[in-house]
Amino acid sequence: MMAEPWQALQLLLAILLTLMALPYQARKKTFLSIHEVMAVENYAKDSLQWITDQYNKESDDKYHFRIFRVLKVQRQITDHLEYHLNVEMQRTTCQKPETTNCVPQEGELHKQVNCFFSVFAVPWFEQYKILNKSCSSD
Repeated sequence: MMAEPWQALQLLLAILLTLMALPYQARKKTFLSIHEVMAVENYAKDSLQWITDQYNKESDDKYHFRIFRVLKVQRQITDHLEYHLNVEMQRTTCQKPETTNCVPQEGELHKQVNCFFSVFAVPWFEQYKILNKSCSSD
């Protein structure tokens, strides 16, 4: 019977040490893996749609932009999920907020941008955040 209080004390000490270590682990970004994935993968596809919507919300252009070519998609798993997306976007014939039957602009209204987005994603809760964005025009 004497061992039981000692075991309870050891268990309590182990729980206390674990709880003290959790805030440190929460701040530490643990790298697990990074893989190139297909753009049609469910969560990648959702992330691509979300960055298109965000780009159009932030853009002052009166025309809607659309991704016409996905150059590369990488999924990085750390203590969260990140997508690194390289895309080619073009100005369409649709003025905002119209998004159906949009084809690329031609002539002097043609505009193409190449963008890299790094996106924090929790797609099963539809939560996204742009961590890094870099776009350049032709």
